[in-house]
Amino acid sequence: MSQTTDNELMGVVLIVRHGDRMGFYQDPTTYTATATQITPLGNQQEFILGGYLRSIYLNESSPSYIPGASTGLFNQSQVYIRADLGGEDGVVYDSCVSLTQGLWPVTTNNNITLANGTTVTAPLGGYQYVPIDAVDPNLDVSLEGFDDCNTFDTHTTAFYNSSEFQEMAAQSAAFLKLLPPYLDGRAVTLENMWNIFDYMNVNSIHNATFAQALPPTFLAQTRALANWHEYNVFSDPSIMGIGNIAGQAILPTILNAFEGIVDPTNPVKMMITAIAYKPFLSLFNMTGIAEANPELAGIIDYASAAAFEVRKSSSTGEPVLRFNFKNGTDSEFVTYNFLGQSGDVPLSAFIDATSASAVNTTADWCNVCQNSQDRGCAALTLAASQARSAALSPISPIGAGFLGAGLTLAVVALSLGTLAFLGLLAIGKVSKRRYGSSDEIELKNDQKL
Repeated sequence: MSQTTDNELMGVVLIVRHGDRMGFYQDPTTYTATATQITPLGNQQEFILGGYLRSIYLNESSPSYIPGASTGLFNQSQVYIRADLGGEDGVVYDSCVSLTQGLWPVTTNNNITLANGTTVTAPLGGYQYVPIDAVDPNLDVSLEGFDDCNTFDTHTTAFYNSSEFQEMAAQSAAFLKLLPPYLDGRAVTLENMWNIFDYMNVNSIHNATFAQALPPTFLAQTRALANWHEYNVFSDPSIMGIGNIAGQAILPTILNAFEGIVDPTNPVKMMITAIAYKPFLSLFNMTGIAEANPELAGIIDYASAAAFEVRKSSSTGEPVLRFNFKNGTDSEFVTYNFLGQSGDVPLSAFIDATSASAVNTTADWCNVCQNSQDRGCAALTLAASQARSAALSPISPIGAGFLGAGLTLAVVALSLGTLAFLGLLAIGKVSKRRYGSSDEIELKNDQKL
Protein backbone atom coordinates (compact mmCIF):
# COMPACT_ATOMS: atom_id res chain seq x y z
CA MET A 1 0.00 0.00 0.00
CA SER A 2 1.04 3.58 -0.52
CA GLN A 3 1.19 6.85 1.37
CA THR A 4 -0.74 9.64 -0.37
CA THR A 5 0.14 13.30 -0.82
CA ASP A 6 -1.85 16.43 -1.56
CA ASN A 7 -1.03 16.43 -5.28
CA GLU A 8 -3.89 18.12 -7.17
CA LEU A 9 -6.17 15.87 -9.20
CA MET A 10 -6.32 16.60 -12.93
CA GLY A 11 -8.45 13.67 -14.10
CA VAL A 12 -8.95 9.94 -13.74
CA VAL A 13 -8.86 6.79 -15.86
CA LEU A 14 -11.23 4.18 -14.45
CA ILE A 15 -11.17 0.49 -15.38
CA VAL A 16 -14.16 -1.47 -14.12
CA ARG A 17 -15.11 -5.15 -14.05
CA HIS A 18 -18.68 -6.23 -14.73
CA GLY A 19 -21.13 -7.25 -12.02
CA ASP A 20 -22.61 -10.60 -11.04
CA ARG A 21 -23.77 -12.81 -13.91
CA MET A 22 -24.95 -16.32 -14.56
CA GLY A 23 -22.38 -19.03 -15.24
CA PHE A 24 -20.69 -19.71 -18.53
CA TYR A 25 -17.90 -21.83 -19.95
CA GLN A 26 -14.51 -20.76 -21.34
CA ASP A 27 -12.29 -23.04 -23.39
CA PRO A 28 -9.21 -23.60 -21.17
CA THR A 29 -6.80 -22.93 -24.04
CA THR A 30 -8.43 -20.37 -26.35
CA TYR A 31 -10.80 -18.78 -23.80
CA THR A 32 -13.62 -18.86 -26.33
CA ALA A 33 -16.75 -18.43 -24.20
CA THR A 34 -20.40 -19.43 -24.21
CA ALA A 35 -23.33 -17.09 -23.64
CA THR A 36 -24.39 -15.75 -20.26
CA GLN A 37 -26.36 -12.81 -18.84
CA ILE A 38 -26.16 -10.25 -16.08
CA THR A 39 -28.31 -10.65 -12.97
CA PRO A 40 -30.24 -8.02 -10.99
CA LEU A 41 -27.55 -8.45 -8.34
CA GLY A 42 -24.93 -7.55 -10.93
CA ASN A 43 -26.89 -4.46 -11.95
CA GLN A 44 -27.17 -3.41 -8.32
CA GLN A 45 -23.46 -3.96 -7.67
CA GLU A 46 -22.55 -1.70 -10.57
CA PHE A 47 -25.12 0.91 -9.57
CA ILE A 48 -23.64 1.05 -6.06
CA LEU A 49 -20.12 1.27 -7.51
CA GLY A 50 -21.24 4.15 -9.71
CA GLY A 51 -22.60 5.97 -6.68
CA TYR A 52 -19.31 5.46 -4.86
CA LEU A 53 -17.28 6.80 -7.79
CA ARG A 54 -19.65 9.76 -7.97
CA SER A 55 -19.00 10.54 -4.29
CA ILE A 56 -15.24 10.54 -4.97
CA TYR A 57 -14.87 12.34 -8.29
CA LEU A 58 -18.11 14.27 -8.91
CA ASN A 59 -18.63 15.67 -5.43
CA GLU A 60 -17.29 19.18 -4.84
CA SER A 61 -16.71 18.45 -1.15
CA SER A 62 -14.51 15.43 -1.92
CA PRO A 63 -10.72 15.93 -1.82
CA SER A 64 -10.58 13.97 -5.10
CA TYR A 65 -13.20 16.02 -6.92
CA ILE A 66 -12.24 16.59 -10.56
CA PRO A 67 -11.96 20.38 -10.91
CA GLY A 68 -14.72 21.77 -13.10
CA ALA A 69 -16.56 18.46 -13.48
CA SER A 70 -20.34 18.67 -13.71
CA THR A 71 -21.86 17.36 -10.48
CA GLY A 72 -25.47 17.16 -11.59
CA LEU A 73 -26.29 16.66 -15.23
CA PHE A 74 -24.06 14.48 -17.36
CA ASN A 75 -21.70 16.60 -19.47
CA GLN A 76 -20.76 14.67 -22.59
CA SER A 77 -17.75 16.87 -23.30
CA GLN A 78 -16.08 15.92 -20.00
CA VAL A 79 -16.44 12.14 -19.96
CA TYR A 80 -15.69 9.30 -22.36
CA ILE A 81 -16.97 5.78 -21.68
CA ARG A 82 -16.30 2.58 -23.56
CA ALA A 83 -17.42 -0.97 -22.80
CA ASP A 84 -16.59 -4.37 -24.20
CA LEU A 85 -19.68 -5.32 -26.21
CA GLY A 86 -18.55 -8.91 -26.67
CA GLY A 87 -17.36 -9.36 -23.11
CA GLU A 88 -19.23 -12.29 -21.59
CA ASP A 89 -22.08 -11.94 -24.08
CA GLY A 90 -23.02 -8.34 -23.34
CA VAL A 91 -22.69 -8.60 -19.56
CA VAL A 92 -19.89 -6.01 -19.55
CA TYR A 93 -21.91 -3.50 -21.54
CA ASP A 94 -25.04 -4.03 -19.42
CA SER A 95 -22.94 -3.58 -16.29
CA CYS A 96 -21.59 -0.31 -17.64
CA VAL A 97 -25.12 0.99 -18.15
CA SER A 98 -25.88 0.32 -14.48
CA LEU A 99 -22.60 1.96 -13.49
CA THR A 100 -23.57 5.16 -15.29
CA GLN A 101 -26.95 5.12 -13.54
CA GLY A 102 -25.09 5.39 -10.25
CA LEU A 103 -22.62 7.99 -11.49
CA TRP A 104 -25.32 10.20 -13.01
CA PRO A 105 -28.55 9.33 -11.21
CA VAL A 106 -32.09 10.37 -11.97
CA THR A 107 -32.68 14.10 -11.50
CA THR A 108 -35.64 16.32 -12.20
CA ASN A 109 -33.13 18.87 -13.48
CA ASN A 110 -32.93 16.75 -16.61
CA ASN A 111 -35.73 18.72 -18.24
CA ILE A 112 -36.50 21.20 -20.97
CA THR A 113 -38.93 24.09 -21.17
CA LEU A 114 -40.83 24.36 -24.43
CA ALA A 115 -41.87 27.49 -26.29
CA ASN A 116 -45.37 27.26 -24.81
CA GLY A 117 -43.95 27.33 -21.29
CA THR A 118 -44.40 23.62 -20.59
CA THR A 119 -41.54 21.93 -18.73
CA VAL A 120 -40.90 18.32 -19.72
CA THR A 121 -38.76 16.05 -17.55
CA ALA A 122 -36.94 13.05 -19.02
CA PRO A 123 -38.65 9.65 -18.55
CA LEU A 124 -38.42 7.71 -15.29
CA GLY A 125 -38.31 10.89 -13.24
CA GLY A 126 -35.34 12.41 -15.03
CA TYR A 127 -33.29 9.43 -16.18
CA GLN A 128 -29.96 10.44 -17.71
CA TYR A 129 -29.12 8.64 -20.94
CA VAL A 130 -25.33 8.40 -20.88
CA PRO A 131 -23.64 7.48 -24.19
CA ILE A 132 -21.35 4.45 -24.08
CA ASP A 133 -18.99 3.51 -26.91
CA ALA A 134 -19.76 -0.18 -27.47
CA VAL A 135 -16.50 -1.88 -28.48
CA ASP A 136 -17.17 -4.84 -30.76
CA PRO A 137 -14.18 -7.20 -30.40
CA ASN A 138 -14.52 -8.12 -34.08
CA LEU A 139 -13.80 -4.50 -34.98
CA ASP A 140 -11.43 -3.47 -32.20
CA VAL A 141 -8.90 -5.75 -30.50
CA SER A 142 -8.14 -3.41 -27.60
CA LEU A 143 -10.38 -4.93 -24.92
CA GLU A 144 -9.99 -8.62 -25.83
CA GLY A 145 -6.44 -8.87 -27.11
CA PHE A 146 -6.21 -12.55 -26.18
CA ASP A 147 -9.10 -13.72 -28.37
CA ASP A 148 -7.99 -15.53 -31.57
CA CYS A 149 -4.37 -14.78 -30.67
CA ASN A 150 -2.45 -17.83 -31.85
CA THR A 151 0.75 -17.05 -29.97
CA PHE A 152 -1.25 -16.56 -26.77
CA ASP A 153 -2.84 -19.99 -27.24
CA THR A 154 0.66 -21.42 -27.67
CA HIS A 155 1.73 -19.65 -24.47
CA THR A 156 -1.21 -21.19 -22.60
CA THR A 157 -0.45 -24.67 -23.88
CA ALA A 158 3.21 -24.26 -22.92
CA PHE A 159 2.15 -23.28 -19.40
CA TYR A 160 0.01 -26.41 -19.13
CA ASN A 161 3.01 -28.51 -20.20
CA SER A 162 5.45 -26.80 -17.84
CA SER A 163 7.04 -28.50 -14.84
CA GLU A 164 5.54 -25.81 -12.60
CA PHE A 165 2.05 -26.70 -13.78
CA GLN A 166 2.65 -30.42 -13.40
CA GLU A 167 3.88 -29.89 -9.84
CA MET A 168 0.77 -27.90 -8.95
CA ALA A 169 -1.42 -30.56 -10.56
CA ALA A 170 0.21 -33.21 -8.39
CA GLN A 171 -0.16 -31.09 -5.25
CA SER A 172 -3.83 -30.38 -5.90
CA ALA A 173 -4.82 -33.86 -7.15
CA ALA A 174 -6.17 -35.06 -3.81
CA PHE A 175 -8.39 -32.00 -3.46
CA LEU A 176 -9.63 -32.16 -7.04
CA LYS A 177 -10.72 -35.77 -6.52
CA LEU A 178 -13.23 -34.51 -3.95
CA LEU A 179 -14.97 -32.12 -6.36
CA PRO A 180 -16.95 -34.23 -8.91
CA PRO A 181 -20.13 -34.41 -6.74
CA TYR A 182 -20.33 -30.61 -6.89
CA LEU A 183 -19.55 -30.00 -10.58
CA ASP A 184 -22.42 -31.57 -12.51
CA GLY A 185 -20.17 -33.58 -14.82
CA ARG A 186 -17.56 -30.90 -15.56
CA ALA A 187 -13.99 -31.96 -16.23
CA VAL A 188 -12.03 -32.01 -12.98
CA THR A 189 -8.54 -31.05 -14.11
CA LEU A 190 -6.20 -28.23 -13.22
CA GLU A 191 -6.40 -27.04 -16.84
CA ASN A 192 -10.14 -26.51 -16.31
CA MET A 193 -9.69 -24.72 -13.01
CA TRP A 194 -11.32 -21.45 -14.01
CA ASN A 195 -14.50 -23.23 -15.13
CA ILE A 196 -14.55 -25.26 -11.92
CA PHE A 197 -14.30 -22.13 -9.81
CA ASP A 198 -16.84 -20.18 -11.84
CA TYR A 199 -19.42 -22.96 -11.61
CA MET A 200 -18.99 -23.27 -7.86
CA ASN A 201 -18.94 -19.51 -7.33
CA VAL A 202 -22.08 -18.84 -9.38
CA ASN A 203 -24.00 -21.65 -7.69
CA SER A 204 -22.83 -20.58 -4.25
CA ILE A 205 -24.47 -17.23 -4.95
CA HIS A 206 -27.64 -18.37 -6.70
CA ASN A 207 -28.38 -21.97 -5.63
CA ALA A 208 -29.30 -22.36 -1.96
CA THR A 209 -29.19 -26.18 -2.08
CA PHE A 210 -25.71 -26.12 -3.59
CA ALA A 211 -24.46 -23.48 -1.15
CA GLN A 212 -25.62 -25.55 1.82
CA ALA A 213 -24.12 -28.80 0.50
CA LEU A 214 -20.69 -27.41 -0.44
CA PRO A 215 -18.08 -28.02 2.30
CA PRO A 216 -17.05 -24.72 3.96
CA THR A 217 -13.49 -24.49 2.61
CA PHE A 218 -14.05 -25.79 -0.92
CA LEU A 219 -14.90 -22.50 -2.60
CA ALA A 220 -11.90 -20.71 -1.09
CA GLN A 221 -9.57 -23.58 -2.04
CA THR A 222 -10.96 -23.63 -5.56
CA ARG A 223 -10.57 -19.88 -5.89
CA ALA A 224 -6.95 -20.03 -4.76
CA LEU A 225 -6.17 -22.55 -7.50
CA ALA A 226 -8.11 -20.51 -10.07
CA ASN A 227 -6.20 -17.37 -9.07
CA TRP A 228 -2.89 -19.15 -9.59
CA HIS A 229 -4.11 -20.59 -12.89
CA GLU A 230 -5.42 -17.34 -14.37
CA TYR A 231 -2.55 -15.15 -13.23
CA ASN A 232 -0.05 -17.47 -14.89
CA VAL A 233 -2.10 -17.65 -18.09
CA PHE A 234 -2.60 -13.87 -18.38
CA SER A 235 0.87 -12.75 -17.36
CA ASP A 236 4.45 -13.15 -18.49
CA PRO A 237 7.88 -12.63 -16.89
CA SER A 238 8.69 -10.10 -19.62
CA ILE A 239 6.50 -7.04 -20.13
CA MET A 240 6.82 -7.74 -23.86
CA GLY A 241 5.77 -11.39 -23.43
CA ILE A 242 2.63 -12.65 -25.16
CA GLY A 243 1.12 -13.72 -21.84
CA ASN A 244 0.50 -10.01 -21.27
CA ILE A 245 -1.41 -9.54 -24.54
CA ALA A 246 -4.63 -8.58 -22.73
CA GLY A 247 -2.78 -5.71 -21.04
CA GLN A 248 -0.70 -4.81 -24.08
CA ALA A 249 -3.86 -4.39 -26.17
CA ILE A 250 -5.69 -2.15 -23.69
CA LEU A 251 -2.61 -0.08 -22.85
CA PRO A 252 -2.97 2.39 -25.78
CA THR A 253 -6.46 3.27 -24.52
CA ILE A 254 -4.98 4.12 -21.12
CA LEU A 255 -1.99 6.04 -22.47
CA ASN A 256 -4.16 8.06 -24.85
CA ALA A 257 -6.48 8.92 -21.97
CA PHE A 258 -3.54 10.18 -19.91
CA GLU A 259 -2.46 12.33 -22.85
CA GLY A 260 -5.93 13.82 -23.09
CA ILE A 261 -6.19 14.57 -19.38
CA VAL A 262 -2.90 16.50 -19.23
CA ASP A 263 -3.82 18.47 -22.37
CA PRO A 264 -5.38 21.74 -21.12
CA THR A 265 -7.32 22.11 -24.38
CA ASN A 266 -9.01 18.71 -23.98
CA PRO A 267 -12.18 18.86 -21.86
CA VAL A 268 -12.33 15.08 -21.23
CA LYS A 269 -11.13 14.50 -17.68
CA MET A 270 -12.78 11.16 -16.88
CA MET A 271 -12.26 8.02 -18.96
CA ILE A 272 -14.14 4.83 -18.08
CA THR A 273 -13.43 1.43 -19.62
CA ALA A 274 -15.63 -1.54 -18.69
CA ILE A 275 -14.09 -4.97 -19.21
CA ALA A 276 -13.89 -8.56 -17.96
CA TYR A 277 -11.25 -9.70 -15.47
CA LYS A 278 -8.48 -10.75 -17.85
CA PRO A 279 -6.82 -7.39 -18.73
CA PHE A 280 -6.57 -6.61 -15.01
CA LEU A 281 -4.29 -9.62 -14.52
CA SER A 282 -1.95 -8.54 -17.30
CA LEU A 283 -1.91 -4.87 -16.28
CA PHE A 284 -1.21 -5.72 -12.64
CA ASN A 285 1.69 -7.88 -13.80
CA MET A 286 3.08 -5.37 -16.33
CA THR A 287 3.05 -2.48 -13.86
CA GLY A 288 4.47 -4.39 -10.89
CA ILE A 289 1.24 -3.93 -8.93
CA ALA A 290 0.84 -7.67 -8.34
CA GLU A 291 4.50 -8.13 -7.42
CA ALA A 292 4.28 -5.41 -4.78
CA ASN A 293 0.83 -6.52 -3.65
CA PRO A 294 0.50 -10.34 -4.02
CA GLU A 295 -3.14 -10.26 -2.96
CA LEU A 296 -3.90 -8.69 -6.35
CA ALA A 297 -2.30 -11.54 -8.33
CA GLY A 298 -5.61 -13.23 -9.05
CA ILE A 299 -9.18 -12.92 -10.27
CA ILE A 300 -10.68 -9.67 -9.05
CA ASP A 301 -14.24 -9.66 -7.71
CA TYR A 302 -17.35 -8.58 -9.56
CA ALA A 303 -17.78 -4.79 -9.79
CA SER A 304 -14.16 -4.07 -8.93
CA ALA A 305 -12.66 -0.77 -10.02
CA ALA A 306 -9.11 0.42 -10.68
CA ALA A 307 -8.40 4.15 -10.82
CA PHE A 308 -5.31 5.69 -12.35
CA GLU A 309 -5.56 9.23 -11.02
CA VAL A 310 -3.60 11.83 -12.96
CA ARG A 311 -2.39 14.49 -10.55
CA LYS A 312 -0.16 17.55 -10.67
CA SER A 313 2.83 17.26 -8.38
CA SER A 314 2.72 19.89 -5.64
CA SER A 315 6.51 20.11 -5.70
CA THR A 316 7.44 19.96 -9.41
CA GLY A 317 4.17 20.58 -11.25
CA GLU A 318 4.85 17.43 -13.30
CA PRO A 319 1.91 15.08 -13.93
CA VAL A 320 2.05 12.03 -11.65
CA LEU A 321 -0.07 8.89 -11.32
CA ARG A 322 -1.73 7.45 -8.24
CA PHE A 323 -3.17 3.94 -8.40
CA ASN A 324 -6.29 3.15 -6.38
CA PHE A 325 -8.16 -0.15 -6.38
CA LYS A 326 -11.46 -1.29 -4.90
CA ASN A 327 -11.94 -5.06 -4.97
CA GLY A 328 -15.66 -5.69 -5.38
CA THR A 329 -17.53 -5.14 -2.15
CA ASP A 330 -14.57 -3.50 -0.38
CA SER A 331 -15.88 -0.36 1.27
CA GLU A 332 -13.50 2.07 -0.41
CA PHE A 333 -10.44 2.57 -2.59
CA VAL A 334 -7.03 1.49 -1.34
CA THR A 335 -3.92 3.17 -2.76
CA TYR A 336 -1.18 0.79 -3.91
CA ASN A 337 2.43 1.21 -4.95
CA PHE A 338 3.45 0.24 -8.48
CA LEU A 339 6.40 0.28 -10.90
CA GLY A 340 8.68 -0.49 -7.98
CA GLN A 341 8.19 2.99 -6.52
CA SER A 342 6.58 4.34 -3.39
CA GLY A 343 3.80 6.90 -3.62
CA ASP A 344 2.76 8.79 -6.73
CA VAL A 345 4.71 7.87 -9.88
CA PRO A 346 5.69 10.42 -12.57
CA LEU A 347 3.54 9.97 -15.66
CA SER A 348 6.71 10.08 -17.75
CA ALA A 349 8.06 7.07 -15.82
CA PHE A 350 4.89 5.10 -16.52
CA ILE A 351 5.08 5.90 -20.22
CA ASP A 352 8.77 5.00 -20.37
CA ALA A 353 8.13 1.68 -18.61
CA THR A 354 5.11 0.52 -20.61
CA SER A 355 4.74 2.23 -23.99
CA ALA A 356 7.11 -0.09 -25.87
CA SER A 357 4.87 -3.05 -25.03
CA ALA A 358 1.66 -1.44 -26.32
CA VAL A 359 -0.15 -3.08 -29.24
CA ASN A 360 -1.23 0.08 -31.03
CA THR A 361 -2.92 -1.09 -34.23
CA THR A 362 -4.75 -4.03 -35.71
CA ALA A 363 -1.68 -4.68 -37.87
CA ASP A 364 0.49 -4.83 -34.73
CA TRP A 365 -1.94 -7.31 -33.17
CA CYS A 366 -2.00 -9.51 -36.28
CA ASN A 367 1.78 -9.56 -36.21
CA VAL A 368 2.32 -10.39 -32.54
CA CYS A 369 -0.50 -12.95 -32.58
CA GLN A 370 0.65 -14.47 -35.89
CA ASN A 371 -2.89 -14.31 -37.23
CA SER A 372 -3.63 -13.72 -40.91
CA GLN A 373 -7.34 -14.59 -40.87
CA ASP A 374 -9.31 -13.23 -37.93
CA ARG A 375 -10.38 -9.83 -36.58
CA GLY A 376 -9.41 -7.89 -39.71
CA CYS A 377 -6.10 -9.66 -40.30
CA ALA A 378 -7.36 -11.31 -43.50
CA ALA A 379 -8.10 -7.91 -45.04
CA LEU A 380 -4.67 -6.61 -44.10
CA THR A 381 -3.03 -9.72 -45.51
CA LEU A 382 -5.01 -9.39 -48.75
CA ALA A 383 -4.17 -5.70 -49.12
CA ALA A 384 -0.48 -6.35 -48.52
CA SER A 385 -0.49 -9.20 -51.04
CA GLN A 386 -2.16 -7.06 -53.70
CA ALA A 387 0.28 -4.24 -53.06
CA ARG A 388 3.24 -6.60 -53.47
CA SER A 389 1.81 -8.11 -56.66
CA ALA A 390 1.23 -4.71 -58.21
CA ALA A 391 4.68 -3.49 -57.21
CA LEU A 392 6.37 -6.54 -58.74
CA SER A 393 4.55 -6.35 -62.10
CA PRO A 394 7.17 -5.95 -64.92
CA ILE A 395 7.45 -2.47 -66.44
CA SER A 396 9.69 -1.57 -69.38
CA PRO A 397 12.62 0.77 -68.66
CA ILE A 398 11.12 3.45 -70.91
CA GLY A 399 7.71 3.27 -69.27
CA ALA A 400 9.13 3.14 -65.76
CA GLY A 401 10.06 6.81 -65.75
CA PHE A 402 6.54 7.86 -66.74
CA LEU A 403 4.61 5.30 -64.71
CA GLY A 404 6.55 5.29 -61.44
CA ALA A 405 4.46 7.90 -59.69
CA GLY A 406 1.25 6.63 -61.23
CA LEU A 407 2.00 3.06 -60.21
CA THR A 408 2.63 4.12 -56.64
CA LEU A 409 -0.74 5.84 -56.52
CA ALA A 410 -2.38 2.87 -58.19
CA VAL A 411 -0.94 0.47 -55.61
CA VAL A 412 -2.22 2.63 -52.77
CA ALA A 413 -5.62 3.01 -54.44
CA LEU A 414 -5.82 -0.72 -55.10
CA SER A 415 -5.05 -1.57 -51.48
CA LEU A 416 -7.48 0.97 -50.07
CA GLY A 417 -10.06 0.05 -52.66
CA THR A 418 -9.92 -3.59 -51.64
CA LEU A 419 -10.51 -2.72 -48.01
CA ALA A 420 -13.28 -0.28 -48.84
CA PHE A 421 -14.98 -2.76 -51.19
CA LEU A 422 -14.97 -5.39 -48.45
CA GLY A 423 -16.36 -2.87 -45.99
CA LEU A 424 -13.19 -3.10 -43.95
CA LEU A 425 -11.91 0.45 -44.05
CA ALA A 426 -13.76 3.62 -43.24
CA ILE A 427 -12.11 6.49 -45.11
CA GLY A 428 -12.68 9.96 -43.74
CA LYS A 429 -15.30 8.79 -41.23
CA VAL A 430 -14.47 9.09 -37.55
CA SER A 431 -16.96 8.52 -34.76
CA LYS A 432 -17.66 11.65 -32.77
CA ARG A 433 -17.50 9.62 -29.57
CA ARG A 434 -14.39 7.62 -30.37
CA TYR A 435 -11.40 8.71 -28.31
CA GLY A 436 -8.21 6.91 -27.58
CA SER A 437 -8.87 3.89 -29.83
CA SER A 438 -6.08 1.40 -30.14
CA ASP A 439 -6.58 1.10 -33.88
CA GLU A 440 -5.50 3.53 -36.59
CA ILE A 441 -8.14 2.02 -38.88
CA GLU A 442 -11.24 0.08 -38.01
CA LEU A 443 -11.51 -3.32 -39.57
CA LYS A 444 -14.40 -5.74 -39.65
CA ASN A 445 -13.80 -9.43 -39.13
CA ASP A 446 -14.50 -11.42 -42.25
CA GLN A 447 -14.41 -14.69 -40.36
CA LYS A 448 -16.65 -14.15 -37.33
CA LEU A 449 -20.16 -12.72 -37.27
